[in-house]
Amino acid sequence: MGEKYNGLNQKGKTVINNVVEKFCFQGDKTYNSAPFFWTDSGFGLYVDTYKETTFVFGEDIIEVHCEKETELVLFSGSPKEIVSEYMRLFGKAVLPPDWSFGVWISANRWNSEKETLEQMEKLQKYDFPASVLVLEAWSDESTFYIWNGAKYTPKEKDEVLTLSDFDFSDGPWPDPAGMIKKLHDNGLKLILWQVPVYKKHNGGEKGTVQNANDEKYAIEHGFCVKMADGTPYRIPEGHWFDGSLIPDFTNPAAKKSWFNKRKYLLDMGVDGFKTDGGEFVYEDDVIFADGSTGKEGKNRYAKDYTTAYKEFVGVDRNIFSRAGFSGQHLVPIYWAGDQQSQNEELASVLSAGLSAAATGIPFWGFDIAGFAGPLPTLDLYRRATQFACFCPVMQWHSEPDGGQFKELMPGADGNNERSPWNMAESYNAPEFLDEMRYWHKLREKLIPYLIYTAKECVEKDMPMMMPLVYVYPSDEAAVRCEDEYLLGEELLVAPLLKENATGRRVYIPQGTWVNLFTGENYKGGSEYEIEAGNKIPVFYKEEHSGLIDELLKKISLA
Repeated sequence: MGEKYNGLNQKGKTVINNVVEKFCFQGDKTYNSAPFFWTDSGFGLYVDTYKETTFVFGEDIIEVHCEKETELVLFSGSPKEIVSEYMRLFGKAVLPPDWSFGVWISANRWNSEKETLEQMEKLQKYDFPASVLVLEAWSDESTFYIWNGAKYTPKEKDEVLTLSDFDFSDGPWPDPAGMIKKLHDNGLKLILWQVPVYKKHNGGEKGTVQNANDEKYAIEHGFCVKMADGTPYRIPEGHWFDGSLIPDFTNPAAKKSWFNKRKYLLDMGVDGFKTDGGEFVYEDDVIFADGSTGKEGKNRYAKDYTTAYKEFVGVDRNIFSRAGFSGQHLVPIYWAGDQQSQNEELASVLSAGLSAAATGIPFWGFDIAGFAGPLPTLDLYRRATQFACFCPVMQWHSEPDGGQFKELMPGADGNNERSPWNMAESYNAPEFLDEMRYWHKLREKLIPYLIYTAKECVEKDMPMMMPLVYVYPSDEAAVRCEDEYLLGEELLVAPLLKENATGRRVYIPQGTWVNLFTGENYKGGSEYEIEAGNKIPVFYKEEHSGLIDELLKKISLA
């Protein structure tokens, strides 16, 4: 059913398949839906529609509610076979660049070149490896394609922008191209935040002249989504970016116009985009250029948006997305959206990751320990970092200082950044830096295994995180297990989800498995009480590949 936060197994639940923007505590809502399911008994079904569907998973019967004459695709076989066949309906998964499997660092508060380069220096100062830096607060917060503070002559017509159109010298980003080169020279790729709107400025906020020109031009040339009467559709009041227009990605001319304004970012070396949002269609009677309506657009819009960006950036760059709909593996990477820094949210993102995997989404991650509200406890941050170390994507991210929604949920006093060094400083715990450095460096040692596994997942049409039921559907204990997974076919991971947990019960599936950190052997088919101490329960197959041997050498376990 896509990325489900309320559990991997949806039996006994009613699932409405809609793409929904929900800030924290998603429950039965999701940004990333799909009308597809499979069972451990060897049956699967996909409803081939973008329109809303409802699935009622009863004890003895499954009801599917959709429009008449909707095509249903039936599957039979093992979960592996069903998921592979489902993925092949859309095409091969897109393999991200190798650098995607290093550590990602991100914070909304980095709003200048000086602040950004300081992060690079802090990585070096504290001896933390990282591969990707994500900037959210880089733009003018009006057009979302012009660097904040850049001087330029506003354009009334649709033109391809170039670096020569801007004077950066007096702004907070005096030399963005030079900054990107410095990041690259130090092993960091740069991802810039995006949202698909022609922004409406509310509450006394003043927009830029270029933003006003863009909106006017989009309306005149039919580049934005429309209402049935031909007037521009605006995001309804009460929703994120309310009053804004949204570009129509079914219109080739609109796509060309949109990316003409962003091509100069690629020319200066930007390595991809964080394609946030996309859950912006709330009305059934909106009209797209291809003749489709809001009934399809509520779910299809996020897919059109992220697909357009993937086509724009090409194979060597990356897209990091929140929202999507069936066939999500055609866009390389997703993250689990917005969570508060609370333990129950950590459990929900584990469910989201496993259900996303069960829907054929190979490459996925989450914001370590949540990005919103007060800082997480050191223990929540520790356990979330350990879990993320063994996910396809490992990333920490933070909302702005003081919190994004200060009146509802204030953040930390002062610096709200979820970096390991800020956590250590905020809690006056310098030893915590050494502990977190271990997991970041372990992640770096995992990269060869992750790259190999990623390529294998694309080749074999399978997810990178595998719920136990996906691999062992005839094992009743594996079917019941919703808090463990395989990372590739050789590592078994059991995250610690409770505060101050140093161990947990772990189900070991068939075969013989070896504790990655202690070397102890465990026979499959049984549960064990595993005391992990300051580690996380991770196991590898006794009959393992040379990649595991290399990993063992790197972590000083022969």
